[in-house]
Order: sequence, then C-alpha cells, then structure tokens
Amino acid sequence: MNVFPGELYAVACSPTDPVLVATGGGDDKGFLWKIDHADWASELQGHTDSVSTLAFSSDGQLLASGGFDGLVKVWDTFGNFKRTLEGPGGGIEWIRWHPKGHLILAGSEDCTAWMWNADNGNCLNVFSGHDAIVTCGDFTPDGKTICTGSEDATLRIWNPRSGESIHVVRGHPYHTEGLTCLSINSDSTLAITGSKDGSAHIVNITTGKVVSSCFSQTGSTDGNPESIECVLFAPNFPWAVFGGMDQNLTVWDLQNSSPRFICNHEEGVTCLAWLGPSKFLATGCCDGRICIWNCLSGECIETFKGHEHAIQSLAVSSNLEFLVSVSMDGTARVFEIRDFC
Repeated sequence: MNVFPGELYAVACSPTDPVLVATGGGDDKGFLWKIDHADWASELQGHTDSVSTLAFSSDGQLLASGGFDGLVKVWDTFGNFKRTLEGPGGGIEWIRWHPKGHLILAGSEDCTAWMWNADNGNCLNVFSGHDAIVTCGDFTPDGKTICTGSEDATLRIWNPRSGESIHVVRGHPYHTEGLTCLSINSDSTLAITGSKDGSAHIVNITTGKVVSSCFSQTGSTDGNPESIECVLFAPNFPWAVFGGMDQNLTVWDLQNSSPRFICNHEEGVTCLAWLGPSKFLATGCCDGRICIWNCLSGECIETFKGHEHAIQSLAVSSNLEFLVSVSMDGTARVFEIRDFC
C-alpha cells in the first residue's frame, strides 16, 4: 500500500514497464512509483489544482497528467518534466493518447476538446461544438476518428485532421441527460456511452446511429434513474459491460442486444478494468471493495478489501500480474491477479 496526502483520483500503469505506476489526486501532485520498489518514486510537480487524469503513451515513453488547473503536462518515465500543453479555459476531465503516436487528446470543462503534438507542444486542433463540459472521449483504435461525450447529452464524432464534426448523436432514442463515460470497440466501429439518465447506448461510429440501448434496472429512492458511471467493451468477447449507482454490473451481449448477466454489488460501481484479454473483469465500488467477476458465468470469484472509501480508478500492469487501485481514502493498493489472467 502507498499512502498519499489527500484523495486520489487517477491511476495509470505503463504499457511497457510492468512495475511502473502513476497516481494523482487532490494534493495537486502526481507520483511515479514502482511496484515492489519502495525506494523509487518521482514527484510530478507543477499543477496548481488537483491532478484529475493520467495516461501513458502507447509506446510507454511518455506520461501525460491533466489537472483542474486546465493544464496538461508531459513527463518522461523517470518523472522529468518535458513541457506544458496550454489552451483550455477550464479543468481537464480526461486525457487519451493516439494509439500510434505522440498525440494527446484532452477534454475540458470549457466545452472543448484539444489535440496537441506532445513532442513539440503544438496545438493541432480544437474541437468545438459541445454546449457543456466534455466529460469523456477517445481516439478510435485505428486512430482515424475521435469520439467525445458531454454534459449536454450528446456524442460527437470528429475528423481529427480537419476538426469537423462528422456526426452529432442526440435526442430520442439517445441519452436525455449528460454523458459520464465512453468506450470504443477494438475494430473502431462502435462506441458505448453511459449517462446520468441511467442508460447505456451503443452507437455505430460510421453512421452515427444508435444500434442498441439498455437501461438501469433500478431507480433511486426518489424515482430518478441511477447514473451509469463506467462502460467498456470486452477485448475478446462480443460483450459490453457497464456499471453504475444502481449497484449493478451489466454484461451486455452485443449479438443479441440483451443482458447476459446483471451482477449485484452492495454499493455503487464507479470503475471497471478487464484483466487482460480474459473473461475476468474488476469492478471498483463506492464501499472501497474491488470485485473480480467471471463474465462467462456471472459469478463473483474474488473480493479485494482494504480501502476505506470509494474506489476512483483501476489499472492493470502490462504483465497482467497486478491490479492497482486508487481511492478517496488517499491510498493506492496493489493486488495480485496472475491467477485470473
């Protein structure tokens, strides 16, 4: 266990170094550290507000940190500062790297998304069109398209080169409240989005049409839907998964457009992580527990305990031996998962 001052919001594992981890949180700092190397750590200084998001480049050479100060900072894997990427007029909600190069995409509270060249700091495009916070987004795995979701209840599909909005997905049968999360499948054809309205929708990226919809199984005590907080496509199965404040994980069969399993938790589900290209999925929860699910059978096969408050983020090491979690309790914990991968 690693203890940090203040709440932790973000964790990322290097895609190339199986023990290198980055964490960040409410003390305005990030840290690079190594699993089972208690004497090695590097503090990432320079943000003037909470570090909200972290991501390693696909080649593992660089780390990007985003803060509520509206800045994106780039570091090498020893924690040496490289440059600051400026422009957004509001806090950074998320960061993604291009799958094949050193391009960074980030969504902001100022209703825009920005793309920079991380090697020289040049801004390549600003994606304007949303009417509220850009809460989620990503490059498609083929690198040819960008998808962003917003508090304005829309999904926008963009051309990265021109900055043109190719499709705007909104209105019936799509979300009625702000988007919270987004994931894109491995062949770059589908996006799944979750929303405060308690629904998850799957969209054909090429046509911009909704192809499947699923709704929260339970409402809150006041009758309003419970927010969907996290969504993912399965890497090796025709499934999508999503979890939320209704205390459920839903495993959705893409071929039949119906739920395979609805897996109950004691508290809300805040984050997800596949344990490599396997049938096993980790869910992080509001009660500080992490559950490991066999998505073929719908069974919870392990529960990791130790955190005292809500899990904020999960990441899996590149050798598929460790699951790293960060929590509002100010700790990062490492769990062995080699038996599941």
